[in-house]
Amino acid sequence: MTKHILYLFLLINVSLFAQQTELKLAADVWPPFTNVEEEKSILTDLVNEALMRIDIASSVSIIEFSNVLSEIESGKLDGSPALWISEERKEKYYFSKPYLNNQLVLVGRKGSTVSQESFTELKGKKIGVVDNYAYGTFGKENDIIVVSDVSNQKNLENLLSEKIDYMLVDALLIQYMLKYQLNDVTQHLAIGQKPLLIKPLHLALGKNVENAEEILDQFDKEIEKMVVDESFNRILELNWIKADVDGDGVMELVLGSNMAGTEAPQNIYGLMMDNSYKEKNAPTRYYVDGKLYEDWDNVPKSYKLDLVEDKTPSEDDVYIRLDF
Repeated sequence: MTKHILYLFLLINVSLFAQQTELKLAADVWPPFTNVEEEKSILTDLVNEALMRIDIASSVSIIEFSNVLSEIESGKLDGSPALWISEERKEKYYFSKPYLNNQLVLVGRKGSTVSQESFTELKGKKIGVVDNYAYGTFGKENDIIVVSDVSNQKNLENLLSEKIDYMLVDALLIQYMLKYQLNDVTQHLAIGQKPLLIKPLHLALGKNVENAEEILDQFDKEIEKMVVDESFNRILELNWIKADVDGDGVMELVLGSNMAGTEAPQNIYGLMMDNSYKEKNAPTRYYVDGKLYEDWDNVPKSYKLDLVEDKTPSEDDVYIRLDF
């Protein structure tokens, strides 16, 4: 009886803790990951949904990035939905497990060589990055001229005006550009195929936030559920993601709809990056509608439907421009 009472007491405490918790988060404008209200903001949506599923309310303010960090440290804000880890930041914040990897690829002007597989091949080049982001020391280590500016959009303008040779851009952002602005991208840009820099992305909470570590532990577990129930794909707007759904250390390709396409997928965004992107014929398994299949041939034919593409021009198409 005593054990049952204790268990009930713990359940009540956890429930009250969740109901009483509201997190004030902040990020900067970083489309399509974080953005102002009514604009595409996939990481805001992803983190808010995971927290909502564990009964924790959250709000995300969009402010200058330097203010994001200072206001968390002052206690005005509780954390950020999307931060990279650095040694300095680990002293001030608790971090979730990585729920996404920013896979930064090389982007140059049309005709540029973008097949480099390491920064050592870019000695003396000017590479555009975003102010205050924790890229690490790749520039100093490889004699690269790192040119920082306020946004990816500004870096793009610098690239096209030949102020820089290349810029680093996340592979997911590239996928969105190819989806919505294919003609502009292929006309003006050359895009690398392999990430030169991989930065794990985390939900971060200030160390002064009550029960921060417990909240992050619950968040991690909910993200795992969202990968398996395919809501992760839905929020990222990707038909396929690459993730370890069964916890065996081997990546699977996870389908987020009932249409797998008529051929094995080639353009996959790796949720948790492993080294298989370096291999031409990396082994893959497919996770489709709650079941694992060892290879593409075993995926049922009922799912091998051609992807529906809406080619109907919209009013917005008239105003489309090369933009992040």
